[in-house]
Amino acid sequence: MTFRISGLAPEPFRPLFDLTDAALRELGVRRVIADDLRMPCRVSMAHADLGEELLLLNYEHQPANTPYRAKHAIYVRRVAERAFEAVDAVPEVIASRLVAARAFDAQHMMIDADVAEGEAAAAALFARLLDDPNANYLQVHYARRGCYAARVERA
Repeated sequence: MTFRISGLAPEPFRPLFDLTDAALRELGVRRVIADDLRMPCRVSMAHADLGEELLLLNYEHQPANTPYRAKHAIYVRRVAERAFEAVDAVPEVIASRLVAARAFDAQHMMIDADVAEGEAAAAALFARLLDDPNANYLQVHYARRGCYAARVERA
């Protein structure tokens, strides 16, 4: 099964980088400096370099008005200029972690879910879940912390 992984569009996040730390805190956002090589950007789908500026914020990744409506913390790198998009390729930020994939139908209801080590996600999860004709898209999360990682669709 051919699949496409998409990062988030950078435009909604860009103005936030110009705000003061106090203004960000009022919005529930934190400016952080990467002190770990495993801080994954949801726009570029790349790990931040040490010393790089990121925002840690709450993002509504499942906005549909269903019982599965959801939001969770994400990182966004200041230098992320365009959304990651790749066909049949799993970025290292996913390949390097245990991930949970959740399959949703056209009404945004969860119809299946499973976990796998990231390097096996394409074969073990994405293909199997997207093989269900009722699956409209997948949402991938980092299984240990639960953070939203990416959207996966048929290519």
